[in-house]
Amino acid sequence: MECTAKDKADAGRTYPVLDRFEVARHPTARLPLYRDWADGLGVNDGGFTIGTLLESTIIHANGCKPAPRLLNQRPWGLDRLEQIFRANDEYRLMELFLFHFRLRGTTLEQIFLGTRAFGTIEPRNLEVVLSTDFQDWSLGPRRKVMFPFFGDGIFTQEGDQWKRSRDLLRPQFLHRQYEDLGVFRQSIDDLFSVLPDGGVIDLQPYFFQLTLDVTTAFLFGDSVNSLRNKMQGGQADFAASFNLAQDYVAKRMRLQDLYWLVGGRGFQKACDTVHDFADQIIKKNLMRDRTMEQESHQYVFLDSLAKHCPDPTELRSQIINILVAGRDTTACLITWTFFLLLRHANVLEKLKAEISTTLNGRTDFSRSELKNMPFLQNVLKEVLRLYPSVPVNSRVATKTTVLPVGGGPDLQSPVLIPKGAAVAYSVYAMHRRPDLYGLDAELFRPERWTEHMPLNEDPVNAKWGYLPFNGGPRICLGMDFGLTEAAFTVVRLIQRYPNMKLPATEKVELVGVEKQTMTLVLSSTNGCKVDLGS
Repeated sequence: MECTAKDKADAGRTYPVLDRFEVARHPTARLPLYRDWADGLGVNDGGFTIGTLLESTIIHANGCKPAPRLLNQRPWGLDRLEQIFRANDEYRLMELFLFHFRLRGTTLEQIFLGTRAFGTIEPRNLEVVLSTDFQDWSLGPRRKVMFPFFGDGIFTQEGDQWKRSRDLLRPQFLHRQYEDLGVFRQSIDDLFSVLPDGGVIDLQPYFFQLTLDVTTAFLFGDSVNSLRNKMQGGQADFAASFNLAQDYVAKRMRLQDLYWLVGGRGFQKACDTVHDFADQIIKKNLMRDRTMEQESHQYVFLDSLAKHCPDPTELRSQIINILVAGRDTTACLITWTFFLLLRHANVLEKLKAEISTTLNGRTDFSRSELKNMPFLQNVLKEVLRLYPSVPVNSRVATKTTVLPVGGGPDLQSPVLIPKGAAVAYSVYAMHRRPDLYGLDAELFRPERWTEHMPLNEDPVNAKWGYLPFNGGPRICLGMDFGLTEAAFTVVRLIQRYPNMKLPATEKVELVGVEKQTMTLVLSSTNGCKVDLGS
């Protein structure tokens, strides 16, 4: 059954994804954006029952009504998994999620691998999940999924363990540790030493090496210098295994409780290689003479952490957790920034002018000066709006609870979430809502951050409708470090290559149409090719 023009209009936008994922042929494509909820507490067309006394009490006390549902064509919701893997293979996973929310509403329900699951891009719901009722939500299977690689670190911990890790790591990211930008300077100089003076080059691989060097310099006081020294032997094995292990983890995450289907020897070998390399670096750096760092007052993350974390396995786990976040998220932010700047020459010229006026050619600027460049900061905000480094996340209800909005015919009623149900939230899709960011929400336009936006008309939307670094107690500790590193890199590259432009062979597509690779982060499938000029 094909979608009519009206059906597509009702979905909010005509999407090329319709045919690609065959969603247009799905029965839900011909349903309105709500469903008949009159069957309330009985067995419904999804095949499950809301019938416990506790759930009935909560439903009536809160006025809960069902959220719009994505119907399934196969038992146990296997068709949803098939859709996800197909979309991922076509490098359009975020487009699929965006379409589902456009089709059904800002909160939806589905059957996924035989269990009841929910999705939301509603700020009021995210406030409850991530902050107000924080104690009622867990990471679900994340710990089991990620543990072979991440170990017992801040991203896999919950409860008292997580609180201890957060208290331990928070002081390490105070901006006074990198106010003078010294930790970034050597790595950017190394980048310039390996880049050609002109011609076309893909910057994305270099950005991943750059952020690896910066992160290891910050963590250990000594960079692995992947840019300066062509990676060989153990370092090359580490880099390959690091990427492979993350690939495995991303696939395991998509399977949720069936994560154990993905793994085996390849995964374990990759994890072991990363762990062994990390152990060697940690041991080497803890044993080396720190006289020079002490005389120069250089801050070394590892030294400070080791004082409170004597167990070598725990120390390694925390380091790997920070290393993954420090390398990948910032590399993706820098990549998408230049990807967009090169395709929006007017924005690039405006940014060049601000950098020139503010710094007058100086390269010895500080973090404070970067913060005082408003257009630069808005460029980064806009990039993170369109391409948040971690575009999808989830939580699992530890008790039967309620989301405040998303149910009923008008989509404004509370929604019952049974104990054990997963709620996924797509920051990528939320950041593209026209009712929050205006009718041009899918365009790259940094100027919007100095203009009136619907987002700011409601205090909850203003606080919870923009979440590039998550929110609540688990908000990213390294947020300022990553933004500072990205801002520094953008400024220095523009200073070094003022005539950079988009290569003539590169096509310009609508924002979001390009191929995207989703692992634990969102990267550009075809890289970030740039003509460095002459």
